[in-house]
Amino acid sequence: MLQKQSIFVLAKLREFFDHCDMNSIKFWECPSKGNWHLHKAVSSDTKSFNLISLLLNKYFWDFSKKLESNNILNTWKMTFQASDLKRRNFLELVDSDNISLEPTYYKEGSWLQCFGHSNSLCTRATRAITNHAPIGEYRLKFFPNEDFSCPCGLYPIEMRQHILHECRRFNEYWNPRRDSIAHFIQFLERNPRAFSFTSS
Repeated sequence: MLQKQSIFVLAKLREFFDHCDMNSIKFWECPSKGNWHLHKAVSSDTKSFNLISLLLNKYFWDFSKKLESNNILNTWKMTFQASDLKRRNFLELVDSDNISLEPTYYKEGSWLQCFGHSNSLCTRATRAITNHAPIGEYRLKFFPNEDFSCPCGLYPIEMRQHILHECRRFNEYWNPRRDSIAHFIQFLERNPRAFSFTSS
């Protein structure tokens, strides 16, 4: 039931009771097995009655939840797009129609539905997407005294771009469209050591 309509009905009831001390409402128990003719008439009218909302759809509870969720997502997108770190650190992925994936709460979201079935895959995918992975590029930023070169010996810095497209240690699957979510996930599945800790 609409919240606004409930408030409206309760306000009218308060007016009715406050208007006169004698005003009251009586409830009669009329079980259907009693076959009272008025009960049958009311039952028939109730079942054939089509309620037409007098209030706008924006007052529906589901609509309010959707509106609030959309507002949160839009705020996140604006904040995220304005971030100076986003352009370099966040891996832009596209769907099968070559459309950029955006955050959503619908059907497990844009990313989670692709790798949410596996905790380890989800962890490695998140590390790769956010560029917060145990690779040289991360060590160079947070632990500059540690070795940040790629173990393959061909690149001075072990970077995400190098791992996804060039590193010979991860060549179990090759497709140039690593920006496609499907090919990105296939790469991670075929290369279980990519973006994982060496001890795992």
